[in-house]
Amino acid sequence: MGSYLIEPADRLPFGSAEKARRYATERYQGAVGRNWYDCDPTLRFLMRRHLGDGFGWAEPRLRELGALMGGRIAELAEETDRNPPRLEKYDRWGRDVSEVVMPPSFEAARREIVATSFTRPGFVREAKAAGADPVALGVAWSYLLDQADIGMACALGTGGDMVVGLTEAFAPDDVKARVRELFAAGAFSGEAAQLLTERSGGSDLGALESTAVRDGDAWRLDGFKWFASNANGSAFVVLAKPAGADDGVRGIAPFLVLRERRDGTRNGVRIRRLKDKLGTRSVASAEIEFTGAEAFLLAPGSSAGAGGDGRGLARMMELTNGARLGIATMGLGCARRSLVEALCYARAREAFGAPLAEQPLMRRKLAELVVETEAAQALVFDGYLTPLRLGPALVKLRAARLGVTAASDAVEAHGGNGYIEQWPVARILRDAQVNPIWEGGDNILCLDVRRGIERDGAHEPFLARLEEAAGRAPAGDDATAALVRDRIGRLREAVEAWRGLDKSVAEARLYPLAQYMADVYAAALLLEQAGWEREDAGTDRKALVARLYARAHLADPDPLRGIGGPAEDLDRFDELVGGAFAEE
Repeated sequence: MGSYLIEPADRLPFGSAEKARRYATERYQGAVGRNWYDCDPTLRFLMRRHLGDGFGWAEPRLRELGALMGGRIAELAEETDRNPPRLEKYDRWGRDVSEVVMPPSFEAARREIVATSFTRPGFVREAKAAGADPVALGVAWSYLLDQADIGMACALGTGGDMVVGLTEAFAPDDVKARVRELFAAGAFSGEAAQLLTERSGGSDLGALESTAVRDGDAWRLDGFKWFASNANGSAFVVLAKPAGADDGVRGIAPFLVLRERRDGTRNGVRIRRLKDKLGTRSVASAEIEFTGAEAFLLAPGSSAGAGGDGRGLARMMELTNGARLGIATMGLGCARRSLVEALCYARAREAFGAPLAEQPLMRRKLAELVVETEAAQALVFDGYLTPLRLGPALVKLRAARLGVTAASDAVEAHGGNGYIEQWPVARILRDAQVNPIWEGGDNILCLDVRRGIERDGAHEPFLARLEEAAGRAPAGDDATAALVRDRIGRLREAVEAWRGLDKSVAEARLYPLAQYMADVYAAALLLEQAGWEREDAGTDRKALVARLYARAHLADPDPLRGIGGPAEDLDRFDELVGGAFAEE
């Protein structure tokens, strides 16, 4: 029995028990309330593969995490979205306090997540002792959290590694000690923020105007940052130009600004206003002004007195690769959540005499979502576990965009209900849209691919990784393996052809080149996973996923647009979906 009242509209002459059953509220359980580890066979498969002998130790902890994220954390995320952070600008005497007041739902979620984080130092030590790769576990933790709330993931993780790493390398000893206290629970403790963007431009960092002046072993920093996420943090990495430095990229240096000065007084950090954002409302994003703020140079000193060594921005961008993988994981989390919500709804909702999940057109879309999500999952995990210079840009390019398109598909699968905020997919779509922007949009990622090829020759180890992965394909599907190997060779040709283009044309062609690289990368990884599955279980579902992906992304155009092609996505639909989502 539902908790709703029976109304006159439920007893209309043309109503019936059968019709009423179709809109009975209790029939529609989505992702929330499920154990997101238990219902995800693809994650369990990857954990078995990557954790090896440590899997037995890790699985109970993964199961507990899946229950937490799919239960209380997901519920709190919905509450925080409805009641976002607010700014208390002044106290009762009119003094600027710039205090961000976080909703109780956020604070409750944050406490539980930090206490159970797979990235906290104690857990990492235990994992290593048990023979479980802490990196793989950290990816799984992020992947599950991102299905609940990518805003919370941003609030906990933005700039944490950067603050800790640069502070340990360059800050005075007393400042190092203070930062160690702030991050005792690890980099994902919600204390950090990175402040790059100004009104003069987001990606064009060389145009920034914030200025720092030396003051003993510290600096005084003035400037205005236009978009700062996790504004309620305690430790900020801020880009500024030391007085006397070049007005360009080489003049930029990173600085550490703490909420409080060394003497315990409030630092010169003013929050002008919180951003009224489309989504990710659980992370407080703000415009922040620095007025004589005490700051510490996070770069080697300069005898010229200008501050830094001219590599401040480059050094910071090296650390940004990890952040890009973090955003890619957020895109994957949005895609996975969208897939689960679409599957749950399509199985319960009936139209034209059958559930939506039994309608051929809906099956086609759901099968496509399964394949694309698993391809992005393969990219994200490999991005972390097999570091490549080109990996973060390509993985983010694909996974961040998939989060948006998958959420849009899930909204459409829900019909008009999907456009309503009481249903879960509207928020996922709002949240997902930021991922292609954070840490560099598609064009910025393509420019990074160019730098990697031209400066580092990074395409060679990248192509070698693709050949290695494709070489682990299982026997029995030689056509798909041959197609992928052929495309690896064609990709090498494409890179060489691109390198011979006129400069402006080459830049314009970066996008199709990067997309081609991502396509072949994902296909090769899916073949590798298919080989693992054959060894592990003797089954061939991943080979099916690899075949469907390669057919969609790598095969030569079919003059009939695939209309006369095989229908494996329909013929093996139950197997395909059953391997992606397990009902409890």
